[in-house]
Amino acid sequence: MQIFELNNIISSIHQRALSLSISHDFAKQQYGKINLVDHQGSEQENRRRELLSVEKEAQQEKIVAAYGAEHFRNQVTDTFYEQVRSRVNKEFDNKTHLYHNILCIDDAAPAILELLALRATSINRIQPLATSLPWLATDLISLVNKPQYRKRADVQVNDAKLALSYIGLDNLKLVMPTFILKHWLPSSTAPYGLMKRKLWNDSLSVALAASVLAKDKKLDWYTAFTTGMLSNIGQLAVTRCFLNTYDEMYKEALRQAVADKDKLLHNVLVKVDNSPELLLEQLTLRCSKLSADLIELMTFNRLPITEAMFDLAYSDNIDAMSPIAQVIAKAKVYVSYRSLTKAKLIDDNEVALLFETVKLSEQETALLNKSDIDHIKLKFN
Repeated sequence: MQIFELNNIISSIHQRALSLSISHDFAKQQYGKINLVDHQGSEQENRRRELLSVEKEAQQEKIVAAYGAEHFRNQVTDTFYEQVRSRVNKEFDNKTHLYHNILCIDDAAPAILELLALRATSINRIQPLATSLPWLATDLISLVNKPQYRKRADVQVNDAKLALSYIGLDNLKLVMPTFILKHWLPSSTAPYGLMKRKLWNDSLSVALAASVLAKDKKLDWYTAFTTGMLSNIGQLAVTRCFLNTYDEMYKEALRQAVADKDKLLHNVLVKVDNSPELLLEQLTLRCSKLSADLIELMTFNRLPITEAMFDLAYSDNIDAMSPIAQVIAKAKVYVSYRSLTKAKLIDDNEVALLFETVKLSEQETALLNKSDIDHIKLKFN
């Protein structure tokens, strides 16, 4: 989001929140770094000097050899990372490829979301679209068969149309954006095991927080909820694309080293770890703008969220944003603040500056503090 690039402190907080979505340890590491930019370029030279400062002649050859091996490892790692960066940059240039082949977005999904925004919609209009997506039909049936939602314990629902009727239109406004975004999550975020859950929890919390703020401001809560839920779609696309590309290239590099009988290169490659710094770089650069581009491809006509997504991506002033974009920005800031506070990765001065950036008031903060923004609550008759 452009508004998070206003100054270095806000940018640092934003990157810290993104780091936390990758892993707590990585975020903690980022938080603890001091003068990273100044020291990064000289780290290798400092290590070399430390090694060569040892005066014992008997150790000199070993030290020089060790430095040479380390230099080779660094060279291999840097070259591989640069190849990954180049490949993913090309992937991100092709938005339709990301839309159809990385996230695998079916046309029926945004069509359902738009239908739910219409006053004249009905279960009969939604049913053909929902049943055209087998995964969605399965999720709907599974939902109504949960013990807390079943009217009779001895009756099982096996038909998606019946499930839709039982859930009802009001509940579907919560259920559909939730199930649809959940389907677009990466199937795996290895080696960052908890990242998938973090992506999901943050998306849900932003959506619920946005709906709370929208109701308070007499805005359409469904538009705010859906916009909030989809506002992280760029983050899902970046994560899926980066991890898939990295994994493919890493396996290919290992196969090529074996084919070339390059044992030294192979031994170095097997110790190369997936780079959280490289993933963070892509998330920071692309998330919000990619979200706007992907939402634009959904061609919403009656669900007014595209303008809000572009406001979030490109506006550097909260007052210049549309009302829906403003509540999403505030919801994102609140969710980031809450996560960073729980992880003890933000101080009071940073909190104040973060809230000031989106003009999140004390009243709004108090409202969100007392609201449940972690769980969907459905109401059945």
